[in-house]
Amino acid sequence: MSESTMAAAGPNQFLKSLRLRLTAFAIVPAIGLLIIIGATTNEAFLLPANWLTILQQSSILALLVLAESLVLISGKFDLSLESTVGLAPMIGGWLVSAAAIGGSGLTLNPCLAITVTFLIGMAIGAFNGLLIVRLKLNAFIVTLSMLILLRGITLGLTSGKTLYDLPPEFTYLGSAVWLKVPASIWICAILFGLGWCFMRYHRYGRALYAIGGNAEAARAAGIRVERVSFVVFVLASLLASLAGILLSGRLGAVTAQQGSNLIFTTFAAAVIGGISLNGGKGSLAGALAGVLLLGIVTNILTLSQIASFWIDATFGAIILIAQVFARMAGGERSQD
Repeated sequence: MSESTMAAAGPNQFLKSLRLRLTAFAIVPAIGLLIIIGATTNEAFLLPANWLTILQQSSILALLVLAESLVLISGKFDLSLESTVGLAPMIGGWLVSAAAIGGSGLTLNPCLAITVTFLIGMAIGAFNGLLIVRLKLNAFIVTLSMLILLRGITLGLTSGKTLYDLPPEFTYLGSAVWLKVPASIWICAILFGLGWCFMRYHRYGRALYAIGGNAEAARAAGIRVERVSFVVFVLASLLASLAGILLSGRLGAVTAQQGSNLIFTTFAAAVIGGISLNGGKGSLAGALAGVLLLGIVTNILTLSQIASFWIDATFGAIILIAQVFARMAGGERSQD
């Protein structure tokens, strides 16, 4: 990028960065209000054990939101992440499980099975990237098809059975507690911290914003658009497979429907957090705040014994409200 271009882009970049920070901080008052509501409606809400539950349950969603945010910022999206959450650990669990409960009977070394789980996730992302980035196929059609395909494979692999009695090594990350805090919370916090540093300070992180904002301009500036976009799909699926491992560890099993419908909540958290569906805008801090907001809402409604379908309706309403506020602020415009 030339010096003149950088100088011209400087003020615009500053205003964009300022707006993104304001978007992230705008969620803080809403979270504060929810905490007040939760504290006044149920005395158990403020207990440390309840907050650890909120954070542990939200850590799975947070990893998916982190993955999807990277893809969205680059100007693409991936609907198949929820199925990767199910298929990748299902294959790993199948390799370590006995044939009597629907496994392969190979009783593979659990550490090797976890490695296979991550490799499966990366392979799914690489296949998506090949079709979308290299062959220029429509991202919606490709990832929707992959969502259905992967879900079918997950169901067919074990005939719809749940794999249980998994080796402790396989479930360790999702069930372990480090310094009195579930390991999944530590893992999520570390990865979000690394992601924030990557997007803010690394040239590839800045390249994602450039590609999502204007791919042709990014290419003209010397950014390898195809390579970066391809790697993002692989990284997103790798994060989804990790989310699957953590979820399986927390449940102590791999279910045939694992990850089902998570993609809707993922997009909800991302949109609430200010991640643009048009690419090139958003911050991981805002996305994480969106995850926390949904986690608190879910917990309040659960403690109040509200039926689960009202939770889904609430999420839909929150998305609409977030979009209205984003439009009123001038930070988001829909594409016809």
